[in-house]
Amino acid sequence: MSPSRTGRHSAHIPGRAGAGEQAQARHTDTRRTFPPLPPRAQQGDGSALTWWGNAWVDALEDTALDPARLARGRTYADRGHVDAITVTPGRVVAYVHGSRPRPYRAELRLRTLSDDEWARFVETAAARPDHMASLLDKDVPHALAAAVDLLPAVDDLIPECSCPDRVHPCKHAAALCYQTARLVDEDPFVLFLLRGRGEQELLGDLTRRNAAHTAQEQRPAETPSLDSVPAREVLARSAQLPPLPPEFAAPAHPGRPPSYPQAPGAPDPLALDLLATEAATRAHTLLTTGADPLASLTPWQDAVRLAAAHPGSGLTATTRALYASLARGTGRTPADLARAVAAWRQGGLAGLSVLEEEWDPPAGPFDRARPALLATGHPEFRPRRNHLSTQSLQLRLGRDGLWYGYESDAGREDWWPRGEPAPDPVSALDSLLGGV
Repeated sequence: MSPSRTGRHSAHIPGRAGAGEQAQARHTDTRRTFPPLPPRAQQGDGSALTWWGNAWVDALEDTALDPARLARGRTYADRGHVDAITVTPGRVVAYVHGSRPRPYRAELRLRTLSDDEWARFVETAAARPDHMASLLDKDVPHALAAAVDLLPAVDDLIPECSCPDRVHPCKHAAALCYQTARLVDEDPFVLFLLRGRGEQELLGDLTRRNAAHTAQEQRPAETPSLDSVPAREVLARSAQLPPLPPEFAAPAHPGRPPSYPQAPGAPDPLALDLLATEAATRAHTLLTTGADPLASLTPWQDAVRLAAAHPGSGLTATTRALYASLARGTGRTPADLARAVAAWRQGGLAGLSVLEEEWDPPAGPFDRARPALLATGHPEFRPRRNHLSTQSLQLRLGRDGLWYGYESDAGREDWWPRGEPAPDPVSALDSLLGGV
């Protein structure tokens, strides 16, 4: 749990004194009014403390037409120019003091979720006790936010203001957005209200759905009726069978395939030799150990394994043909296969899973990774699910507990596996930078 949220259960944020008394937040379940937030001690940093608060700020900054207005808006917010903020479903409203004596009325609008989307959100949260505990502790797991479009994306936030500036957002609307990020940072139920559900209504839905899950889990399972045969009958029939002949001894090594000549219209000799050798090795392993090492692989995973066991596609015409054939047979491109081969050579089947699967890691090693990287002088990484990224470097946490390094040209989002996986992010990054 983040230290900034320890002990928090309601979003009563200290405000500025008015008429000799401390202002207090006023709210009902579908309308919440917060007193003016105090100026920041350190101005100029518009970032939030939580990942969902940063997503709110990103939705504003990614669609802004004028960075200068954003900077002015951040300054207005840091200096406390935003009056009391009122939040209702789909809307945030506040008066913002600018250069003129009379403040401007700024507003942010956001689409509310449908009943079906809220039902999916509640069902996802109630199905797992740890999700319920996180919500009660004012924390939002990544999996819950991904169940519906909870966080604002590009063009989701619609700013309006009574000022004459027609550029969106103007500095007054931007200031309101930065202050709203502080509210959402402190209490994610402000974000839920913006999406259409008040805190009491949402908690009531979660309680009812959780009770239904508990009752279903405690219901005794019905024993299925199965067709059966008395054991004495089976044993009696087995006793009448003659003994099996002794098994043939397994050869010491798998056999080698014959030489396949090149003939017009015939299959490629390299492909035939490869398939025959693979079949012989697989059969010998199954005969001597009783286990098939490749039975659990999908056709795509097996194709990546085959390609990874041979030289790169650019060395010879035969290896290029191998890559092209494997890619065509699995419905992928040679570039997809080359990237997957790099992941396989980096970490085998686990490395391929890291390349192709994003997931939400539990609290612990992932949360400690960013401070550990900063403490060793590495640049700041931005988190997304199990990824930590800069413009050109990326670390991915695998389900096996290892960190895998990736590299891309800045701004291209074309990530390729690099370096050796390691149990800690600092070692994985050092391996990645050493191979750059």
